Amino acid sequence: MESPADALVHALKYGGWRSLGEMMGSRMASVSVPFQGKPVAVPVPTTEQRRRERGYNQAEVLARVVARLWGVPLVEALERPGGRTQVRLSSQERRSNVLGSFTLRPGLDSLIRGREVILIDDVLTTGATALSTVRALSKGGAGSIHLLTFARALPFATEERRPTPG
Repeated sequence: MESPADALVHALKYGGWRSLGEMMGSRMASVSVPFQGKPVAVPVPTTEQRRRERGYNQAEVLARVVARLWGVPLVEALERPGGRTQVRLSSQERRSNVLGSFTLRPGLDSLIRGREVILIDDVLTTGATALSTVRALSKGGAGSIHLLTFARALPFATEERRPTPG
């Protein structure tokens, strides 16, 4: 039996239920985080192929809600020019797959330099994506980086994930 969080993430990510983002993002925004200044919300990017297939980036949908409710700017500071899906990859394969695959969008470093960054994604599985995005944000001069996700996948559950459509 799958958990409600797993079902919600799957419906947002693969089922086309973009409207779930409002409820999920609202729950994420209910977390109390003591910021030192005025942070910026940065969604974890997906590949252009995935964005075209889905019609949206699920992390961006969540980040827009969090940014609006917290009254902070949304900055799409990162891009992922290539790469393949992380579904069904082991922890080591995930790290290799995303290593160096995230970069700072040209000209946006001034929007994050010295700022607190709230990095937003739908789910944390192994941390490989988070680590790679943090490296790119750090290179761009981000002051501090906090990770906010809707769900955390348990390590043993990664092998049992349902098949991805398409």
